Amino acid sequence: MVRHDIESQRERARLNRMEIIDAKLSRREMMKYGLLTAGGALVAKSGLSIRAASAGGAVTSPATTPFIEPMRVLTPHSGSRLQDDLDHCTATVSDDPKEAARAAHQLWKGNEPQVVYNFTQKPRLYRPHPKLAEQNIWTFRDFNKDTESPLTMIHARYGEPSMVYSHNELPANHKGYGNPMVTTHLHNAHNASESDGNPTDYFGPGSYKTFHYPNMYAGGDEREALGFLWFHDHCMDYTSQNVYRGLVGTYLLFDRYDSGNEEDTDSKAIRLPSGKYDVPLVIENKVYDKNGVAYFDLFNLDGIIGDKFLVNGNVQPYFEVDRRRYRFRLLNTGPSRFYQFKFSNGMKFWQVSNDGNLLPFPIERDSVSMSVAERMDIVVDFSGVTDNIVYLVNVLEHKDGTGPTGKILSTGVGDKILQFRLGAKVTDNSRVLTKTTELRRLPDINMSEVKKERNWTFNRRNGAWVVNGELFNRNVVNARCQKNTAEIWNITNASGGWSHPIHMHYEEFQILSRNGVPIKDGDPEKSRKDVIWLHPNETVKIFVRFRDFTGKYPLHCHNVVHEDHAMMARYDVVDDASS
Repeated sequence: MVRHDIESQRERARLNRMEIIDAKLSRREMMKYGLLTAGGALVAKSGLSIRAASAGGAVTSPATTPFIEPMRVLTPHSGSRLQDDLDHCTATVSDDPKEAARAAHQLWKGNEPQVVYNFTQKPRLYRPHPKLAEQNIWTFRDFNKDTESPLTMIHARYGEPSMVYSHNELPANHKGYGNPMVTTHLHNAHNASESDGNPTDYFGPGSYKTFHYPNMYAGGDEREALGFLWFHDHCMDYTSQNVYRGLVGTYLLFDRYDSGNEEDTDSKAIRLPSGKYDVPLVIENKVYDKNGVAYFDLFNLDGIIGDKFLVNGNVQPYFEVDRRRYRFRLLNTGPSRFYQFKFSNGMKFWQVSNDGNLLPFPIERDSVSMSVAERMDIVVDFSGVTDNIVYLVNVLEHKDGTGPTGKILSTGVGDKILQFRLGAKVTDNSRVLTKTTELRRLPDINMSEVKKERNWTFNRRNGAWVVNGELFNRNVVNARCQKNTAEIWNITNASGGWSHPIHMHYEEFQILSRNGVPIKDGDPEKSRKDVIWLHPNETVKIFVRFRDFTGKYPLHCHNVVHEDHAMMARYDVVDDASS
């Protein structure tokens, strides 16, 4: 009898856990279930969730043998240039009941789409390692076409506007973490608000939304060119969960200077490694349960630090390389881990971009650091390497959601992310870089354009993440910024020992100073950026312009667990800020 009662209690507890898990637990739903106070403090209730590390302890992934599978190399989707497909593109709101609501596309005239992409967001079965389970993930899939890789890549060009049809074919009755309501953000494209993928502009299964990407220079200034972007789901309260489930893709932009052709005869072309030698490395950090299924801690409000490292969708793969120069485009998708990357043999390389934007000149490095959502292009020369095996190693210790400890590990102790297997020497027509190779000049900073200075403080209040002391409210405009002006923003981390990667949508900025110390020439942060690694108790001053479009945009922490628990603010770009 006693045993029967215990089993009944266990079954009720199991069903209760599943009910909570299937609820997906946004910040608002956690308040509804009494798991989060109105002030934002987490109420730890032991037994309520198998995802609650605070109640049930940490989870350790099953053992996986590293470097037994080849890295999946992303191949670009070409899209459609058929006139019938282009004729369907429209700036105005269509009368198709399946199209999600949106405003009319801005700056359509002169930027009519020349290429169309159709992508479905849908589940698929995928095994990230032979020792892990085949499991359900969500991906952006080429419409009516299956691909081996779980990741999608687009190659786009300036002067060739595109239209993306994003179809939501996720299951409406989905169980588990993640939300089938979606909105796609092209991070950090210079796009109009209606095509930004704003977290509040989500749409449901069975519908689609059109995104107009004009692929235009901000303000018409070619010095504002973007190079390496990525797109991901950005559904309010669920970004971390949906990205963790797999809704990630890459978007490479080329122009006359960065043409994607190392044999380009144009005198302006910088001729970086191209084709199969231009390789995105999409780095994810996850943890898997005892069954080998990706595990998301719904109760973790601090930041999820996994014990498995994936590159282009697979856990610790190997990559066979020729002995020549490569352009590696590093992307940290998070959700919460920061990195410092080195090569196991200590070799130096050239950093040529920051947040995917070309630097004025290459910078020789032996390591690079990345917060969540940052991108970085590096040029690595394998031609003189005598070893047959080299590893990309993370040497930054990071134990929990607070942020890195600051301890730098040796390459022998750090996490080996990717194994390079070196082959034969081959012809290399890419440019030999030096410290004086001009890449892309920075736009001027004209302080006379500045019309306002603002302060943004990222903090923790009663256990919740806040900006300027407030939880995010989609209906509150925290700043109105006048189009065709510039502003100075002081961004402060007042949350004690925490680190935050702060990202603003739409416009890039230049960092003026950290804690009052100006950024000098030759510093990798002497660049155009969209993410700031905000260290504990630090204030960063930035210069930012607002051009071309109007509408709503967010500013948020890109430790996406923090973002989903309200560390976000809204700013609107308006024609007249005085109204």
